Amino acid sequence: MTVLSYGPEAADHGRLKTFLPEWLPIVLGLLVMFGPTFYDQLHGSWATEEQAHGPIILALSLWLLWRKWPAMLAAGAGRYPAHAAGWPLLLLALVLYVLGRSQQIMAFELGSFIVLGLAVLLIKFGARATAVQWFPFFFMLFLVPLPGGVVSALTMPMKMAVSYVTEQLLFFAGYPIGRNGVILQIGQYQLLVADACAGLQTLLTLEALGLFYLNVVRHSSAFRNVWLALMIIPISFTANVIRVVTLTLITYYLGDAAGQGFLHGFAGMVLFMTALVLIVAADTLLQWLVARRPTRRPE
Repeated sequence: MTVLSYGPEAADHGRLKTFLPEWLPIVLGLLVMFGPTFYDQLHGSWATEEQAHGPIILALSLWLLWRKWPAMLAAGAGRYPAHAAGWPLLLLALVLYVLGRSQQIMAFELGSFIVLGLAVLLIKFGARATAVQWFPFFFMLFLVPLPGGVVSALTMPMKMAVSYVTEQLLFFAGYPIGRNGVILQIGQYQLLVADACAGLQTLLTLEALGLFYLNVVRHSSAFRNVWLALMIIPISFTANVIRVVTLTLITYYLGDAAGQGFLHGFAGMVLFMTALVLIVAADTLLQWLVARRPTRRPE
């Protein structure tokens, strides 16, 4: 007599046999379409300091999709009627991809990846299940570069503000520092506060980091969630100031070569580490405030 086993291993094997024929063509199609796109980005704008967050955003977005996949399947309750909006979105994604790839419009090309992913989920699982994945697709929007005019218009006021705060802090600390616009003069050195140090893209990257933290932690307190979301903007500005202060002090003590060399890249790590520490600190403070808030007792 042969005993057939239908344990967890057999069930996983069955799911894999079902998954491969259905999803393998889709995954291969996405790799063929967007593999060159991401390769070009890795050797292009993602290799620059302004857009270096791109691979991180992409990896975190895919992880969020995978993390919410069981909840998405559960939301469909085994019934996955295709939503009518899926096919127009699929057509729109293909048009954006063709235009973006042929005309080298990166916003269209990367945007098509997001729209295509939504279209596939709507067609395969329907609107109810796809709604579970709203945050990963929203998070992917940080991949799409903003128009140059918008970036230029918003970056200069931000650089001016960061330069001003940096000057005031170091002057208060007793350093010989002066400022002319976005140019800082400390000792015999002049430092130009570049877009990468205090620009809009840096702020958006830190916003993405804060929103990711907020989504992963998922507090039950609405007070805590709202205030932490509102505090992300001042936290991002503070982290930018700390980065510029760090670079200024590195240049002052170690020279211009150190400030523009390896330590300049290290200051970028300081930026994100500072932002993360500030977000956790703000969250801890909010947790303390929530714990001290009086709760209504049922009468």
